[in-house]
Amino acid sequence: MTMTSFFRKKRLHLTLLISLLLAAYAAAALILNFNSLSFLYLHLGIDWLAVNFIPNSQSLQYWGNILEALVRTLLVAVASTSVAGVFALGLALLGAQPTGPNAALRWLIRGFASVLRNIPIVGWALLLLFSFKQNDFTGFLALFFLSLGFLTRAFMETIEAIDVEKIQALQVTGANYWQVVAQAVLPEILTPVLSWLLYMIENNIRDATLVGLLTGTGIGFVFDLYYKSLRYGPAGLVVLAIIMLVIAVETVSSLIERRIGMIAD
Repeated sequence: MTMTSFFRKKRLHLTLLISLLLAAYAAAALILNFNSLSFLYLHLGIDWLAVNFIPNSQSLQYWGNILEALVRTLLVAVASTSVAGVFALGLALLGAQPTGPNAALRWLIRGFASVLRNIPIVGWALLLLFSFKQNDFTGFLALFFLSLGFLTRAFMETIEAIDVEKIQALQVTGANYWQVVAQAVLPEILTPVLSWLLYMIENNIRDATLVGLLTGTGIGFVFDLYYKSLRYGPAGLVVLAIIMLVIAVETVSSLIERRIGMIAD
């Protein structure tokens, strides 16, 4: 194949892909009766947001309620991730190839983790809302189940990436299962496990806002309350507070990961 024919084939594939995407968009717009000319007026919506959602001096009187809801959201996200991390580590040890006792249990745990993590956070919130009603515990459970599935799979892959020679060396000396886990597995996976936990905390803080809209708790509920009561200034302050919290958590997570990396080296 010459260079000319190779690039011609690439351009043809790219053209076909773009054509398929445009056709899919056109079909969806036709079915949903969506007016594509609305994009021409997008700047009007941005202008409205800039005028109405800018917090003013009157918005500051709501800061106490916003801060309380923000702290509750942070605590729910951290608590659900921490508890899920403990259970996920136990399941990962039983489900990973080097440490799993048998193939049947490994496949069962993998399937269980896949089911948990493939149900979106909105699905978990709606399912649990019928049983546990609108409260912080419902939000905790929704974040917990999603985190459990994700962390179990991540921890299993981390365990399977370690050097099995250390495990085999301890087994040859007569070490039992828990001695092998404590001396050969946990020290090797400590750093990546902490990194996964920090990542999941960041992710759950973002998801907790959406969960709060559905469960009537936390910062999501406060935003929904202010927005539906046409208090756009305080609603804008809620959005600003969420952004500040996410940036702060990401900054702290980066510092912790950097410190862990320095200790590991």
